[in-house]
Amino acid sequence: MQRFFVHLSYCGAPYCGWQRQPNGRSVQSCLEEALSVLLKHDVSVTGCGRTDAGVNASSFFAHFDCEEEIPYSVRKSWVYQLNALLDKAIAVHSVFEVDQGLHARFSATRRTYHYYLHTRKDPFLENGSYHCRFPFDADLMRQAGKSLCGYRDFTSFSKLHTQVRTNFCTLERADLERLDSYRWRFVFSADRFLRNMVRAMVGTLLSVGNGRYSIADLHRILDAKDRCKAGTSMPAHALYLSEIRYF
Repeated sequence: MQRFFVHLSYCGAPYCGWQRQPNGRSVQSCLEEALSVLLKHDVSVTGCGRTDAGVNASSFFAHFDCEEEIPYSVRKSWVYQLNALLDKAIAVHSVFEVDQGLHARFSATRRTYHYYLHTRKDPFLENGSYHCRFPFDADLMRQAGKSLCGYRDFTSFSKLHTQVRTNFCTLERADLERLDSYRWRFVFSADRFLRNMVRAMVGTLLSVGNGRYSIADLHRILDAKDRCKAGTSMPAHALYLSEIRYF
């Protein structure tokens, strides 16, 4: 038995998310179809996470297993062949063998998401960044983001009625970076994220930045463990899963 990791990226707009769904086309189903054609048997893949509909990934890993030994001479053309089979919105960067015990999802130790903002109308950014039309206090949002890292229970930022066992996460970084005169990005790093967590955090931090909430209000929202108390969930198109670490 051989286990292979696939390193890929994708634009989330055409898909119902990473995970296979009965009523929509997913990134997972596209990759499984392409691998099944390539290997001439049904292939099941496991992803490093479950991005929602419309969410992008600039760096994503998935694994699959092969019962029969596949020599390198056959594998070396896989990247080219997979990219020829896949939609234009999905790009495979590498396919490589790993130890059987390495799991794309459960072996990941850190995940990083980026959420992009722009404050000036720009037609070239509309599909991958959120146009923020109101002024905000960036320093105050950075301060609020740092204060989030002292919490473990993020129930107030989680989609309701999910099937996870715990809403505890270790948030290592919650920051706002200025990219140029009118482009910004939030950076969030944690061991795990809940469904909708990043978009809810961005919406709440923006409410701090525009004066709707204070940092004390932010802490009360977290302590309430109630999604209804937090800010709005931001649009998916500006969110990117950008880094996965395994060691």
